[in-house]
Amino acid sequence: MAKVYVIGTMDTKGEELRFAASCVRRAGAEPVLVDVGTKGAGVGADVTAAEIAAHHPDGAAAVLGLNDRGVAVAGMAEALTRWLVARTDIGAVLGLGGSGNTALVTAAMRALPIGVPKLMVSTVASSNVAPYVGPADIALMYSVVDVAGINGISRRVLANAAHAAAGMAMNHPPAATEAEKPGIGLSMFGVTTPCITMLREVLEGSYECYVFHATGAGGQSMEKLADSGLVSALLDITTTEVPDHLFGGVFPCTEDRFGAAIRTKLPYVGSVGAVDMVNFGAKETVPAHYAGRTLYVHNPQVTLMRTTPEENREIGAFIVSRLNRMEGKVRFLLPLGGVSAIDVPGMPFHDPEADRALFDTIRSHFVTTPNRRLIEVGAAVNDRAFVDATIAAFREIA
Repeated sequence: MAKVYVIGTMDTKGEELRFAASCVRRAGAEPVLVDVGTKGAGVGADVTAAEIAAHHPDGAAAVLGLNDRGVAVAGMAEALTRWLVARTDIGAVLGLGGSGNTALVTAAMRALPIGVPKLMVSTVASSNVAPYVGPADIALMYSVVDVAGINGISRRVLANAAHAAAGMAMNHPPAATEAEKPGIGLSMFGVTTPCITMLREVLEGSYECYVFHATGAGGQSMEKLADSGLVSALLDITTTEVPDHLFGGVFPCTEDRFGAAIRTKLPYVGSVGAVDMVNFGAKETVPAHYAGRTLYVHNPQVTLMRTTPEENREIGAFIVSRLNRMEGKVRFLLPLGGVSAIDVPGMPFHDPEADRALFDTIRSHFVTTPNRRLIEVGAAVNDRAFVDATIAAFREIA
């Protein structure tokens, strides 16, 4: 039977963790109680904190017996991640605790594949949970009262969470009613929607098209699916999260953008959709040091800033450095007529000099190999000619 891993700090939450494990067992699943406490040995754990800490690359001494709690928690999170991803019998993962344990356990949860049930009972679940969830399918349940003893409220909340985890462990998703089509990930933004819509219309007969809004979390989720083996290729047309990462926008990627394509060697078709802009909130939120820049109010909550030639050279360098590390089949397309719906003649972000800086940087540093090719298209990203070129490139390598 697949197991429910019940994880927390036994030195401070032992009673609550043992109660949750007992509820899992009564519900018919097999619990494995895992201690990730950093201060003292807990009572009743199936897997001790010392066993987990030993999985840190620098050994248990990098985790246990430290005076700096922050360093100890970070070290235990790394050790737990290494230990948990090596398990082959996970039916579900159930964590519970406050902010520290939530950060610790969800770090390991994020490393697990999409589809592995992950449930965290947390005191911070009613606040901004983006740092804990990231691109993963983690469910957070608000503890209502602190995880500090078993009482009339915590008994119900923890039992509900334990029963949910047990149910997920014992019940697999229903099988597809027909042969599943292979999935592909596509990145999209409002100003590249026509392109992605046309791509979907062509490809949906043969593929499941998973479209991700390029808002930082969207790109991470797309790459998480790739790392989890849930897509067969990537159509990464919209890479607008890169300028936000480099220049302080509100929809940034991380330094690991494009990392999934590097790691998995999946067929990859990409472009520079919407890299003509950095995204901010309402106009008054645009940082003062960007005063005088070309701005476009997309809606009352979103203001776009046109990237300059200097910024585009930096964007191009970031992207091409990752492309050159991809060893799978790669086709990268440059839409010479414009990279977004508002980067075409007559529109507010039309700037041939800035686009030329972007294209020249990618051209000059791109390393062509038998698997990796750069394709220039004399059309804008939302033109049918660009879509046709993208489809041709995809069919060549998929």
